[in-house]
Amino acid sequence: MTFNAQRRRLLGFLAGGTALAAAGASLARPVVVNPCRAAIPVRLLDSPWLKQVWAGIDPAGLWDCHVHLAGLGDGGSGIEIGPQLSSPLQPVHYAQRLFYMNAGCAHDTPGAVDAAYVARLLNLCDAMPEGFKVMLFAFERFHDTAGHAHPEHSAFYVPNAWAAKLAGEFPARFEWVASLHPYHAAAVDDLKQAISGGARAVKWLPAAQGMDPASAKCDAFYRVLAESGTPLIVHCGEEKAVKGSDTQAFGNPLRLRRALDLGVKVVVAHCATMGSDVDDDGSVRSSFDLFLKAMAEPRAVNRLYGDISAITLRNRQPAVIRTLLEREDLHERLLHGSDYPLPGVLPLISSATLARAGLLPKDAVADLDALREHNPLLFDFVLKRLLSWQGHSFSPAVFDTRRIFTVDQS
Repeated sequence: MTFNAQRRRLLGFLAGGTALAAAGASLARPVVVNPCRAAIPVRLLDSPWLKQVWAGIDPAGLWDCHVHLAGLGDGGSGIEIGPQLSSPLQPVHYAQRLFYMNAGCAHDTPGAVDAAYVARLLNLCDAMPEGFKVMLFAFERFHDTAGHAHPEHSAFYVPNAWAAKLAGEFPARFEWVASLHPYHAAAVDDLKQAISGGARAVKWLPAAQGMDPASAKCDAFYRVLAESGTPLIVHCGEEKAVKGSDTQAFGNPLRLRRALDLGVKVVVAHCATMGSDVDDDGSVRSSFDLFLKAMAEPRAVNRLYGDISAITLRNRQPAVIRTLLEREDLHERLLHGSDYPLPGVLPLISSATLARAGLLPKDAVADLDALREHNPLLFDFVLKRLLSWQGHSFSPAVFDTRRIFTVDQS
């Protein structure tokens, strides 16, 4: 399929709402592509909503801890796209990939998609104050229980080398996060190499990559993480975007106890705000409830955290946001992340819906929607700074993320 044909198919999927169905969202307004506008208009920069959000925030402490790299592998990146995302015969997942490329403004650059994605991300960062950075995720392939990689069962692959290269070339804006499978024979050595190469954390998506966080096979990996102070970022709860092992149970927050007991600092991506898992007594509870249960356990003190990426998507319940806002006792352990490029997928977040739920000032909706068309990264930060419920809002500590990902070597 030619690139122009891909673009036509993208527009068709957008009109039909296929990708929204994949994300569990419902249509409340016509679906539109990201217009990928550049400079933010002065009118928006002068908006009182944009001006107030930086109060009490040190940009040098604000590292967006959940940012994805994407591409087609056309720029020497080593990125690979698996069958489920590259074939129109898998229409839902294929549409998702086209959405993500449009969200990252890399859909109109045949032969240079990888470079365009990075250039757009740098452009978005440049609209942020000096000191702000994003943490770029590598993404490992699916592995079987013997530790062998299976590209045919992997949605996509983003090499550690690509993420590390970008962080090395643009150190003022980028940090990088490794992705390694703990069952692989060279996992421990590769982990040590990644840490010495500047990796700030390691990212797992167990349901797609095939690792069980509660398995003893992870112990050697965990010991290196604990000794080095390197955090492990783990997707917990239901996973809809990519498939691999399709073992959703691996995303149960309670399966992180083994890592915590071995001294690992763990970040639960999205605070496990979607799906359900099995509790200790065999009952089925929301993954978010089990996240809160895990956070309350003694083993979690100074070790277990949650990032707030994706909590404002349409497929999350307003009650989850209200709980996180109200639980001010947890704010020191909540971390800002955007899940970029998802904030650029316009139908996935509705400022108006959040305002109707009492979580946003209604007067801020127009400026938020306009801002999003120019800078979805800044939009996501402003949106979360403006979230409130009955006098509760996210404290500045939630946006002081760098402290979790830097280790004092003295």
